[in-house]
Amino acid sequence: MHRKVISVFIAFAFILILCSLVTSYSPGEKKQEGKIAGKIVYNKKKHSLTLSWPAFGSSGNYVITRGGSRLASDFMPVGSTSAPKFTDTKPNADKYENYYKITRDSITIILSLENQIFGNNMYFYDRKYEKAATARNEINSHFGAIGRSGSNGEWTTKRQAYYFKANVDGQTYDAGGSGSASSAAANSIELGFYSHIGGLGKLPGDVKLGAIFTRPHLSGGANATCTFWRSVENVAVMRDFAWTVSQSTSARRMLIESTSKYISDVGSNNFWGSGGFIADTRYTSARPNWGGQQQWYTRNTVFPAGPGAMGGSYNMVWQGCINAPQADHINTPIPATPIIREKPFLFIDKDGEYKVFVPAWQKDRAGLSWSSTGMGKGKIQDLLKDWYVAKEGDTDTEINKALKAGKNVFFTPGHYSLNAPIQVNRKDAILLGAGIASVTLEPTEKNTWGCIYADDKDGIIIAGLLMDSFNSTTYQVRIGNEGANADHSANPLLLTDITCRIGGVQSKNIQVHASMQINSNNVVGDHFWLWRADHGSQRGGNARWTRDRCKNGLIVTGDDVTLYALFAEHYQEYEVLWLGERGRTYFLQNEPPYDAPDQAAWSSQGGRVDGYAAFKVANTVKEHHSIGMGSYAVFTGTDGHVNKKNGFEIPNSPNVTLEKMCITRFSGPGNIQNVVNGIGGSTATGVKRVASYNNGTGTPPYDEGFDLPDRESYPAYIGMDK
Repeated sequence: MHRKVISVFIAFAFILILCSLVTSYSPGEKKQEGKIAGKIVYNKKKHSLTLSWPAFGSSGNYVITRGGSRLASDFMPVGSTSAPKFTDTKPNADKYENYYKITRDSITIILSLENQIFGNNMYFYDRKYEKAATARNEINSHFGAIGRSGSNGEWTTKRQAYYFKANVDGQTYDAGGSGSASSAAANSIELGFYSHIGGLGKLPGDVKLGAIFTRPHLSGGANATCTFWRSVENVAVMRDFAWTVSQSTSARRMLIESTSKYISDVGSNNFWGSGGFIADTRYTSARPNWGGQQQWYTRNTVFPAGPGAMGGSYNMVWQGCINAPQADHINTPIPATPIIREKPFLFIDKDGEYKVFVPAWQKDRAGLSWSSTGMGKGKIQDLLKDWYVAKEGDTDTEINKALKAGKNVFFTPGHYSLNAPIQVNRKDAILLGAGIASVTLEPTEKNTWGCIYADDKDGIIIAGLLMDSFNSTTYQVRIGNEGANADHSANPLLLTDITCRIGGVQSKNIQVHASMQINSNNVVGDHFWLWRADHGSQRGGNARWTRDRCKNGLIVTGDDVTLYALFAEHYQEYEVLWLGERGRTYFLQNEPPYDAPDQAAWSSQGGRVDGYAAFKVANTVKEHHSIGMGSYAVFTGTDGHVNKKNGFEIPNSPNVTLEKMCITRFSGPGNIQNVVNGIGGSTATGVKRVASYNNGTGTPPYDEGFDLPDRESYPAYIGMDK
């Protein structure tokens, strides 16, 4: 009797667990996609697919139907079986175009090779089998149902990516519509927090979408300053691209065929944003307008010719762009990008297999990396042969083992909680994240160093990752060991679409020395947001200053480091500290910490200087040149008497130059008192600019030593053989 009760209880508990996983699917059918783990084996020689799954339900045969995609309009019967196994001997010609519904007792699971490879947080769409509105309706339902496009989504650990297969026979994914992308009539795809849209064609024009919209959730839609963490790449937008965003948002490799207002088509006439980044994109019919944006960085993008204003309030940098705005106090066109390698991306090749395209290095480039007929220069890698596909739940041991075995790592969308750093310790290794994949350090005794620890090796690429820290660490990302001195000029290291976040989420006290430290030479950074959070899910005010501790956003000791689109905010000492030679930064956006409690707690150079400069070139540096620098005062959490003496500080040296510097005050009583080295004026009387400072008449900074992480702070490699 006792055993029987236990057995009944276990069975009942199992049913409850099973039912708790069921979500709505269709009338009379309960969906278990991704919850009951099945398996598919493809036999290439026989071109057959064998399915197996754990038993579920209690009676009757399993009924198997097949569609060409997960959301295909039609699923056709292909068989039934009493055993939890079935072989389809006549599947669709493309093995990835076989999605199987297995139904028993009104419970349905879906099995596919794509889900088996990429997990549950990547969604694939195929216009060959689906209606035009299918993808749009599903994506929008995700954000409408759980609020990921509103304030509730800002701190979620959910991550997702939406991949579109190439259009066929003139079809598009456009559901049809008209007007601005923010209007209901536009039938736009709405992209929320921690989300990515990617085209799986070779060219952006291979995937045609209708309209894309990002909804600001502050001030009734007028304020996009917290519209973070989303990306789109390798697609065409046929109607309107309302990319209403701020930091940590990336739009790359796109074809924009038509437009209304683009950036500022939401909310009232008082709209404002604090973005952003677009690169390697062609606009075909109209010049966009970034009206209401405080700043923006645009790289290697082609605009239609014309005199139309393109907006922006303080600092707009246009690098390697065709038909960029004319230079003025706001706009800074730069003719070429001196050295660049575009971000790798996932696509489906003509053989039907998933590949990763790794673009080649290019020098002094203006315009696009691709053409209407060609992908551009680069190498193609086979995803299944050359890569390890990581899924949420994978450990640092598994990821490091794959790297050691010579695999590159594709991070599917997810929140990766690690007990030790990812160790990138070989030449040409690649880490590529999708869906704003995040790497988080768990508070363990072993893990006191950082999220990613890269050696001083040629050709390393780290792309598309967000680094969080739930633990006190030396840094979040470290490139090259202390004293790294190898010459990587023939094959530099690339860091692209990188976010480092201090605070905002965790409730415990943490202390991090620097979010990122670049010790290697010849490193190229293409779009960073280094952010000590000024707001978050936890209580702010005075608690934030002592709870979320981090001295520096970026420390550069390597030589010949080039950065594009650097956003660095709210760190407690120098936000960017540059000690290497021949450094270059094209565009900086900065706000100082909101929450320095008083001036005594926030003074530099031995207490002789109020606050810390946003961008500090050390007095020992002999050669440096950066352009397009903005720092904006927001001293709202202080005692009312906190100021910053200089926005920027550099040595008075003949080969050290900063150009196009801008400071202003957004809110709070405190001010930035000078633009650079004691000159340029105070934000107390409005926007202040200095066009160029080179060996000028301003007061040079005091000589000082800097507190840098030392060799003892770095880990020896953790054994990866176990």
